[in-house]
Amino acid sequence: MGSRHVAVLMGGFSSERPVSLSSGNACAIALEEAGYKVTRVDVSRDVASQLLALRPDVAFNALHGPYGEDGSIQGILEYLQIPYTHSGVLASALAMDKGQAKKVAAAAGIPTAFGKVMSRFDVAGEHPVAPPYVVKPVREGSSFGVVIVKEDQSHPPQIIGSADWRYGDTVMVEKYVAGRELTCGVMDGKALDVTEVVAKANSFYDYDSKYAEGGSSHIIPAPLSPKIYQKIQDLAVKAHESLGCRGVSRSDFRYDDRFGEEGELVWLEVNTQPGMTPTSLVPEMAAHAGISFKDLVSWMVEDASCER
Repeated sequence: MGSRHVAVLMGGFSSERPVSLSSGNACAIALEEAGYKVTRVDVSRDVASQLLALRPDVAFNALHGPYGEDGSIQGILEYLQIPYTHSGVLASALAMDKGQAKKVAAAAGIPTAFGKVMSRFDVAGEHPVAPPYVVKPVREGSSFGVVIVKEDQSHPPQIIGSADWRYGDTVMVEKYVAGRELTCGVMDGKALDVTEVVAKANSFYDYDSKYAEGGSSHIIPAPLSPKIYQKIQDLAVKAHESLGCRGVSRSDFRYDDRFGEEGELVWLEVNTQPGMTPTSLVPEMAAHAGISFKDLVSWMVEDASCER
């Protein structure tokens, strides 16, 4: 183990650069503590040359957002034949495209909210579906660009059609499902525990709720009936498998149990590169299962491969 050289890929140039730097540094420290030789790589567009010069044994992918978890960096690593962590080219590209991921999940029998993919300019003109609904970019993470349109709004928010919008011209419009925010990690094809996320400042688990200190509270294990708890774990594994994910992933859900235990449970998306910051969910789930952060990232390095 100690002789292996790990390049931790971090930073990059997506909107999620700060989160990636935080994730990457945390992982690099833990891997050094585990005895690996670690090089931190702040990824530039010349990353192929950076990696050719370094010649690492493994690339630990701590990138987030476009280019880092959409199949782009995975394709470069495949071309260079450097074993890497997390999912491969196809699964990464599928999961990053919310519209395509939803089609695959629905075909596998996973319950999803009603929605459609459309131009943001068509959304900006008039309500595309009856409110309340959610508008989200099809290829962003960390809740960037997510807009919740409430029931009493007479027209869509103008930001969606404005020149200030920075998240691409294609969006997903999805029925808003009220209720609880739940998430479940998958490691080595097996479900971890289910966490309930309660955002403190907002009713929505936005960027600040995810990454700001004290932005949200995480309840693990989530207070659910055994039946619903098991169902969420089963669906997380099914999403992981149906999209072809590898290593560690995390699926997010909404659960509306206001009118009874059966309620409405919908899968929202799978994260092929879950955050690895001090406030991140998967490290907490692993810790709850008795897996230290050092052991978690070490397992991910040992699980790395090409042709994922």
